[in-house]
Amino acid sequence: MKLLVFHIGDDRYGLRLAAVRRVLPLMELKRIPLAPPAVAGLMNLHGDSVPVIDLPCISGLPPARAHFDTRIVLVDYAAPDGAVHALGLLAERVTGMQDIDPAALSAPGVRAAPFLGDVAGDAHGMVQLVELDQLLPESLRALLFQPEHAPS
Repeated sequence: MKLLVFHIGDDRYGLRLAAVRRVLPLMELKRIPLAPPAVAGLMNLHGDSVPVIDLPCISGLPPARAHFDTRIVLVDYAAPDGAVHALGLLAERVTGMQDIDPAALSAPGVRAAPFLGDVAGDAHGMVQLVELDQLLPESLRALLFQPEHAPS
């Protein structure tokens, strides 16, 4: 299984590459007043507004810092209702792709956050899967992906 590997704080995490549309350089985001801290803002992607989530912040850590390898990972987020939405993930220290043998994955034993999945070890330590479908709590999904209304 191919993963895009990045850091949240000091630890390595991975997203299944199949969910990743693009990895974009850090860009200026439009801030959203009164949005929860985990919402980094909106990015303009070819004329479309795409919400961006700060991965460290949604994990309970300080907001992502602008390192030379901080990126916005554009993913297809499948909501529980089946709708697929573009979503940006602000990720620090994106290190690239890595192959993980699915047989090497095991349960972490502790699931403090519902979006943190199985772990695998390698020469660099442990990498933990981020389960994209579990990343956003219902209240945040409702804020980010409001139904479009027909013009009046």
